Amino acid sequence: MNNQSSELIAKTFQGLEEVLAQELTALGADDIEIGRRMVSFSGDKAMLYKANFCLRTAVRILKPIKHFTARDADEVYAQVKDFPWEELLDTDKTFAVDAVIFSEEFRHSKFVSYKVKDAIADYFREKTGKRPSVRLNRPDVLLNIHIAETRCTLSLDSSGESLHRRGYRQEAVEAPLNEVLAAGMILMTGWHGQCDLIDPMCGSGTIPIEAALIARNIAPGVFRKEYAFEKWPDFDAGLFDAIYNDDSGERAFDHKIYAYDNSPKAIEIASHNLKAAGTSKDVVLKQQPFQQFEQPREKAVLITNPPYGERIPTNDLMGLYQMIGERLKHAFMGNTAWIISYREECFDQIGLKPTRKIPLFNGALPCEFRCYEIFEGSYKGFREGGDELHKERREQLPYTGGGRGEYKPRERNEYRPQERNEYRPQARGGYGFREPRERGDYNARERGDYTPRERGDYNTRERGGYIPRERRDADRDGGHKDFYRKYWDLRGRDNNTDAPASGRPSQDYDDYPQD
Repeated sequence: MNNQSSELIAKTFQGLEEVLAQELTALGADDIEIGRRMVSFSGDKAMLYKANFCLRTAVRILKPIKHFTARDADEVYAQVKDFPWEELLDTDKTFAVDAVIFSEEFRHSKFVSYKVKDAIADYFREKTGKRPSVRLNRPDVLLNIHIAETRCTLSLDSSGESLHRRGYRQEAVEAPLNEVLAAGMILMTGWHGQCDLIDPMCGSGTIPIEAALIARNIAPGVFRKEYAFEKWPDFDAGLFDAIYNDDSGERAFDHKIYAYDNSPKAIEIASHNLKAAGTSKDVVLKQQPFQQFEQPREKAVLITNPPYGERIPTNDLMGLYQMIGERLKHAFMGNTAWIISYREECFDQIGLKPTRKIPLFNGALPCEFRCYEIFEGSYKGFREGGDELHKERREQLPYTGGGRGEYKPRERNEYRPQERNEYRPQARGGYGFREPRERGDYNARERGDYTPRERGDYNTRERGGYIPRERRDADRDGGHKDFYRKYWDLRGRDNNTDAPASGRPSQDYDDYPQD
């Protein structure tokens, strides 16, 4: 791989494609094209690094290395074997293969993975008498093969762990909301910090944390331990350091985010996560049932994810949604509420007419994300009053993110994802081989110490009281002192009783549906 423009693919969840395209436009990507659960684009090595580090609604970033057609597993084997693998691998490195299949010809993704692994192993065995090992956990090279009918795309996975694993989550309630979905929902509302935001059923705090990062325009990648591209032969540490340390786009946040939940355990977990993300000063966290929700003093947007009754038992699910509608009608007038849910009958109990319905998937559950404009009097009077659906708010939608150019999706009253043919990117050039950089030993530290890893020179600046990255210290409260821990130093947190030594939550929350 070189610094020339290359074909790249950002994968996402169904329903978030247009938001992701807007993010890529703001980031300066070229040749943006929306597909199903993916957005293709082009860019150089810096764009590859930025996409992983900055995109909030991407699940992973792929770099295609070969395109071909195959009608059976033997043809896949032959095509994969016919690639100069010494440019990417050697017998001392490890690799893994992930397969995604949409085809009548290929029914089992694991079988396709095995054929790709066999092809690579046989390639090296025939040339050197040895073969690289397969390692499922943190391999040196992670490959992805996508098959749509007979069209095959073999790609390098530049992300490694899914990008929804930001790195700030210490604990999780049952069925936590995925971070990528939460960020996508917030961006869909048009909110970027211009007013207060309220989540009255916050759970482990995913929506409030993602909102705080959006409000301050802080890249979600600041918490990540590592990316797969850091193990590539041509990894440019200086280039990535410059991207990592560039906080010129960050901004102050002059409003507040209010997070409530009825569960003491959820509030405790949310508190740990807020501190880990360094967002404690931006989020007001309080144990409070929705029944006690009162009219906010300032203009606000409400975004929440109530129980669906699928994974978390609820004694009176319909009554819960009736109460939500009653509180919104009597304690949220003049504002906008966004609610995601799974059951149509739940929405019916709210008793309000939505102004937008956006289909989304929460894990495997087909949901809708609905917008409610809360007004006094009748809907007819609301429209005749000249405040037609809060036009000033509607003009904010969808979020454009600023930056280079402006992505303008076609106007529509109701979101209907386009049906597209499978993406057929063009084949690109090969990769130059370089020895990987040497990695030193990691020195563990105590939690209270702020010890970011060395990343080039950074010139501090005055910014109206907003403390630059390198100047945050332990005198701050439990929030922002943790906020800019470069790469989080999670490998050395064995002495932290709030999280396991791996730095990961105690349960796997990958693609869990929220309930």
